[in-house]
Amino acid sequence: MSSAQASEQSVEPETGSGDTRAVATPARATPLGVRLRAYLQLMKLRIVELLLIATVPTMIFAQQGMPSFWLILNTLIGGTLSAGAAGAFNSYIDRESDRVMKRTSKRPLVTRAVGDREALIFAWVVAVVSVAWFLVTVNALAAVLTAVAIFLYAVFYSIILKRRTSQNIVWGGVAGCMPVIIAWAAVTGTVEWPALVLFAVVFLWTPPHYWPLSMKYAEDYSRAGIPMLGAVSPAGKVSSQVVLYAWATVICSLLLVPVGGAGWFYASVSLAAGAWFAFQCHRLLHLANEGRPTDKQAMRVFHSSITYLTLVFVAVAADPFIGGPIL
Repeated sequence: MSSAQASEQSVEPETGSGDTRAVATPARATPLGVRLRAYLQLMKLRIVELLLIATVPTMIFAQQGMPSFWLILNTLIGGTLSAGAAGAFNSYIDRESDRVMKRTSKRPLVTRAVGDREALIFAWVVAVVSVAWFLVTVNALAAVLTAVAIFLYAVFYSIILKRRTSQNIVWGGVAGCMPVIIAWAAVTGTVEWPALVLFAVVFLWTPPHYWPLSMKYAEDYSRAGIPMLGAVSPAGKVSSQVVLYAWATVICSLLLVPVGGAGWFYASVSLAAGAWFAFQCHRLLHLANEGRPTDKQAMRVFHSSITYLTLVFVAVAADPFIGGPIL
């Protein structure tokens, strides 16, 4: 993610009763067109937007120019499949908690548009195809890293961490950072320090991206027994953590200048976008400390985080063409 990480980071409609098992339609009675759409929904393809934001700019920066069209296309296809496999595994693993949460009440395994066993088989097939795709069309390192990314999200995060610690999204977010490493490996055949800086940016960005969302849906997570920080801690504590991680993200993003040779354009955009994002996080903390409602600002921070990351990676892509050295 997700890339993965991200993963669960798309917002779904707050409709339904939460537990739809009593009225769900059996998978075999679902029309073919609905079933096909349901399989796509299992992959959580809206999350792939974040994958695309990070992958192509990283490839351009690694190449310091435009990589070949076919390399970009093959990397995007493989990345979409791997993120989709991770999303499908997560849908299967989280199916019971999804059935008691309002915001997930329309997911395919809740409505029974797809059966549980079918979803698991589908996840395995897509995972194998994604790794094979990278192996055949890109390189072996990218294929290995893709397999690691799927494992981290499906097992390390979804099975091991998610229900055991309120810091689940921090360490589970490692899977969502893998696309930048995979993208760099696709171009260079290796992993270098600039790739690790971009990895760290996405890693640090994940908590201030996702914790505000967990504040908004705290009741849902509590009902499902998932100890997301926003559901188990006071708003003030969560908001202070959001601020700290936001500033850590901004500072880390600027390391791409001395470590990766990024120029003035990247530095300017990262600093300006980072200051704006940090401001939104501070506003959330201010409201929480005053005991005022935080839902609207929490969602504003959630959406602002996506805009921030988009601007940073647009700057990553543009810098090789228009960003001269700072000194």
